[in-house]
Amino acid sequence: MNIYFDLSVAENYKSNSQKARVLTEDWVKRNSYCPVCGAESLNAMPNNSPVADFACHNCREEFELKSKNAISFGSKIADGAFSTMIDRIQADNNPNFFFLTYDKRNSKVTNFMLVPKHFMTENMIEKRNPLPSTARRAGWIGCNISLAQIPNHGKIYLIQNGISTLKERVINHWQNTLFLRKTKHERRGWLLDIMKCLDQIPKDIFNLQEMYKFETELKKKYPNNNFVKDKIRQQLQYLRDQGIIEFLGNGNYKKVQNENL
Repeated sequence: MNIYFDLSVAENYKSNSQKARVLTEDWVKRNSYCPVCGAESLNAMPNNSPVADFACHNCREEFELKSKNAISFGSKIADGAFSTMIDRIQADNNPNFFFLTYDKRNSKVTNFMLVPKHFMTENMIEKRNPLPSTARRAGWIGCNISLAQIPNHGKIYLIQNGISTLKERVINHWQNTLFLRKTKHERRGWLLDIMKCLDQIPKDIFNLQEMYKFETELKKKYPNNNFVKDKIRQQLQYLRDQGIIEFLGNGNYKKVQNENL
């Protein structure tokens, strides 16, 4: 991938935000492939499309682009209206998300990441305070997308720190996440939470007692569940069946080191 912007496409724009939008969207259109099926290019959706920014002509997957002038993504990315984002995530045709960071000074992309839509849930959308009465859009409520809430398994880098990832690895990584798309909404929430707990354990080999340390945290999320430890074991078994972790016996597990991640 060519990581540099074509500055000529934004010459007629004065607003910095408009320039950023045009440059990043043009870059994706010229450089990205479909990370789902490997098609060589993506089609831009009509301007102000309520669903997504890009679509694959081959597999029909849709993608929404969020960009940020920064070296790294940080813990969150600012987005538009809170209610619109919640509606989009809950919809049957909710898009996958591209997250892009760029170096404005050098006009180049630094990171380009895909988060499959089956990793996006409502609790990853943070509600911002309403705009004050003195603002032009008084009362408007925006949101942030909390990248910190997304498990590492759901962050698929096409470019990381300026270096492109092999297309085959990107597509394989996508394929390894598809078990989540096939699970029901409630169970998917539990699986994502358990995967996030796994990310917080620094070792590859861990045991049930280390997972049980997250019981209080999970109980706050699921106050009506009185059998959190049972639920933890159940989700670990499912993740084992999907090849995300390996059961070693006697309450011990190992994170599978997948070369595609």
